[in-house]
Amino acid sequence: MASGIDRKRGLGRGLSALMSDVAESEAVVSAGPVAAERTIPIEQISANPDQPRKRFEDGDLDDLTNSIREKGVIQPLIVRSIGTDQYEIVAGERRWRAAQRAQLHALPVVVREFTDVEVLEVAIIENIQRADLNPIEEAAGYRQLMDRFGHTQEKMAEALGKSRSHIANLLRLLNLPEAVLEMVRQGGLSAGHARALIPAEDPLKLAQQIIKGGLSVRAAEALVKKEQAAEMVDTTVPKSKGAVVAKDADTKALEGDLSAALGMKVVLTHKPGQEDGQMTLHYKSLEELDELCRKLGGG
Repeated sequence: MASGIDRKRGLGRGLSALMSDVAESEAVVSAGPVAAERTIPIEQISANPDQPRKRFEDGDLDDLTNSIREKGVIQPLIVRSIGTDQYEIVAGERRWRAAQRAQLHALPVVVREFTDVEVLEVAIIENIQRADLNPIEEAAGYRQLMDRFGHTQEKMAEALGKSRSHIANLLRLLNLPEAVLEMVRQGGLSAGHARALIPAEDPLKLAQQIIKGGLSVRAAEALVKKEQAAEMVDTTVPKSKGAVVAKDADTKALEGDLSAALGMKVVLTHKPGQEDGQMTLHYKSLEELDELCRKLGGG
């Protein structure tokens, strides 16, 4: 990867400039005369080894392959030069894979100058724009843009044409247990169901109840509120001298927002009737701790 780039400040060209490059690949068609477009032998094109998307569904590739056999490659790939007559894919790996299946010998491309870091950034942006991304994949893309390149939620919302609340709500999903995230990936739970589970004490147990009962999002929200109400009753009767009152919805929502921003679990303990309290950060590995130290140190 390229060195000497301050990823916390983001790239010099900006997210919007990179977005325009991705958008151009969607707008240019091979039938029209475009000055920047070339046709390159397919054997001179290679995949980006840092492509964020690792899985390419055979069914989707089969459909795209059939389309390419019939109509050709309508949208050119974005590539960059990596040597004499050698090019690396910046955006369009699915088209490249399907074109190989269709036994095409050359592909239309748009050549752009990108650094290693920019290549990864554009690849993440392209994946986020794809309509078939599930909510967890989309959220992971946003998290990568924030962690790797220092993009804020506001900056991403403006450049990607998304609302800030949409991005914030998806990022909060990443605080759910991995087993619940997998249910969303597999389609067992919708993003709405998962969002309702964020403040729950035991999201996995409630997720299993939601799937088993085929509950709607509204019913899932009611189930979570019922659980919270039961916890409130339990905790208002002191079982010991150190018993605490259950957290209100605003505190839990703030925990979710902080967890999404820092990429790790955050627990707030606020003393009732007082101004002070504690914020506890939970890290799963030394790498997460190092990343937190980097963020706090501004490096």
